[in-house]
Amino acid sequence: MASKKSFFSSTVRKICVLDDHVAMAFAGLTADARVLMHRARIECQSHRLNVEDPVTIEYITRYIADLQQKYTQGRGRRPFGLSTLIVGFDYDGTPRLYSTDPSGTYHEWKANAIGRQSKTVREYLEKSYTETTYESTHESIKLCIRALLEVVQSGSKNVEIAVMLRHKPLKTLSADEVEKYISEIEKENEIEAEKKKQTKQIGSTTTAAPSTSKKE
Repeated sequence: MASKKSFFSSTVRKICVLDDHVAMAFAGLTADARVLMHRARIECQSHRLNVEDPVTIEYITRYIADLQQKYTQGRGRRPFGLSTLIVGFDYDGTPRLYSTDPSGTYHEWKANAIGRQSKTVREYLEKSYTETTYESTHESIKLCIRALLEVVQSGSKNVEIAVMLRHKPLKTLSADEVEKYISEIEKENEIEAEKKKQTKQIGSTTTAAPSTSKKE
């Protein structure tokens, strides 16, 4: 999961843990996100206590979406002003990614983005995502950073990356780790640009050979 850092990033985090195997990222009103986060965490613990199994990712997504949808009805309350991304692992180890919006609609994705300029990021993900990327943690992180760099200035200060692996707690990459990925991406971009430049030069080069025929 990846997010752009805001001016208040030291106090407001856009990525949070709901349970050992579930994390949520949000875009929108932080106060509303805290309420939704608190309710979702309680539901995760209640489910574990009553059923003796952790929630599936679709279950907790549906719970959050239903809660958002309920707040679109009736008087005296307004809809939640945020969209969410919910990511985690089911019992069988299958990774899942869902999104919800303020209307209470939810969808499953391979890769997605929410928030301001999300359309640009989503278009990049649609163009660049492959199943081989999905199989590599290193390549997945690079894809997330590349997508974010489409809409933010280059530099680790503007990017926050969190990685969730099966049976491991959510890990937020340090600024130095993010900077290493960004440096690697920038080098790859330079190499790719040089290759395109050379290809263009070769394509525009014309050759001429002297004629061996004699004039009569």
